[in-house]
This record gives sequence, structure tokens and C-alpha cells, in this order.
Amino acid sequence: MGEAERRSILQMTLCSVLWSISGVLIKLIPWNAMVLAGLRSLISAGVFGVYFLISRRRFTADRRMLRLALMIPAMSICFIFANKLTTAANAIVLQYTAPVFLLLYESLFRKKRFRGGDYWAVAFTMGGVGLFFLDQLKGGALLGNLLAILAGMFFAGTMFSVEHVGEDARLSGLALGHLMTALVGVPFLFVYGAPMRIESVAAILVLGIFQLGIPYILYGLAASNCPPLTLTLLAALEPILNPVWVFLFVGEAPGRTALLGGALVLVSVTLWCLWDARQKLAAEAQGERA
Repeated sequence: MGEAERRSILQMTLCSVLWSISGVLIKLIPWNAMVLAGLRSLISAGVFGVYFLISRRRFTADRRMLRLALMIPAMSICFIFANKLTTAANAIVLQYTAPVFLLLYESLFRKKRFRGGDYWAVAFTMGGVGLFFLDQLKGGALLGNLLAILAGMFFAGTMFSVEHVGEDARLSGLALGHLMTALVGVPFLFVYGAPMRIESVAAILVLGIFQLGIPYILYGLAASNCPPLTLTLLAALEPILNPVWVFLFVGEAPGRTALLGGALVLVSVTLWCLWDARQKLAAEAQGERA
């Protein structure tokens, strides 16, 4: 493993840990979800702006960068609504179905063929998702679970879009995505308002700077030397830590059935990622022998 890859692994690990504080902070801010999403992304866009100035990076725009940028508002808004409507554990674990959607995208758009292990991974992951809906079948929780799955679909879209994109274009796309989220969400401030208590202001600043802005810069940098599989495995830290922070600071815990479903999703996706890595290594070794 080279120095660049080790640095990228460290960047993605720190990124996942910082991402994991989203649930507890979102729960602590009593604002409308659109307002919260907009202000969080506005601060994040400012962090990107400072980073671009300090690093003297060039803002790059092309079709692939725009596709990446469009994923960010959809994912962010769905995820924040999901956190407001269902438990933080449900929201983050259901979003972690993203690798399954990534597999589907690769099959549809890159003509990647399904293997036996792929079918098993999808089946067990969807079984885990089903347990979430047995746990909370009515009202906002059901809608929150559905929005969390949509957030997973859009998160898979970001993973699909960052591959084969240059570092400047990737960071530009992430920055533009957060700016677009701000443009969509901030106007709702004039409709719903946002009580500016000290706790809420502190929480939104931490969300924008440390939970969104800095981690997404780390994510954009890590993707240069980490394959999507490694990024996915390291991202598993987020759904593991997120419910822990929420339970410790807010006292919210998912139901037993949801816990079982979450464990099934995490284990299925992680084992599939490891199996997929071994399959690719074996195929490469066979190709070298041939």
C-alpha cells in the first residue's frame, strides 16, 4: 500500500466519523427540514470556498461534474427529512443501502453482470430493510424510512459519479451541489423562520463546518486514491457511530426489529464488499497468469 492510499484511507476514516454526528445535531435543531438543509449547505459551501482559495484549486465545470452536483441536494434534503420523521438509526442505516443501488447503477449504465453473490447481497439487504418497516409501519416513521432509502439511492449516485472524475472536477461538483442545496433550502427561512437560540446556532455551525464541509472535502480528496469499494467499507463507520451519539445525547433508540434489520443491512453490505474485493483480486490474478 502506497503513501497516497494510506493518506486517502485516513481521510475517508475521519470523513466517516465526522459524518456520523449528523443525527444528534439534526435532532437538536427545531427548524423546518428545508431551512436546516439550506443553511447547513450554505455554511458548507462557504467552507469549500475558503478551501478553494487557500489551496488555489481551479473550479472545473463539465457534464460529469454537474451530474455529481445534482445528487447532493436530493440526498441532503431526503436525509434531513428522514431524520426528522424517523429515528436517526433508521435514517442512517437505510441510507447505507447505497452500495446495493450502486451495484444496480453499474449493471444498468456500465453493463456490469450480476454474480451469484450479488443476488444474495441484494436479497439479505432488502430483507433487513423490510424489518425496518415491520418495526414502524405508520405515520411519519414510514415516510421517514422511505425518504432514507431515497437518500441511499442518491448517495449511491454520488459514489457512481465520483469515479473517473478528476480531483478538481470532483471537488467542484461537491461544492456546487452544496451551493444548489442552499439555493433551494434557504428561501424557506422566510416561510417557516428559524428561532436563533444559542444551541441551534452552535449546532448548525458544527453541522455546516465539521459535519458537512470538511468531511466532503476529505471525501473528494480520498476518492483520488481509494477505489469505490474501499470508500464504501470505510463509510460503514457512519451508520455504526451515528445511533450511538444520538442515544448518548438525545436518548433516542430504535426498536428491536429495526436493530435486527440494521445489523442485517450492515453485515450484508460489508460482507458483500469484502467478497467483491476478493473476486476482483482473483480475476486480476487469473488475468496475469493468462
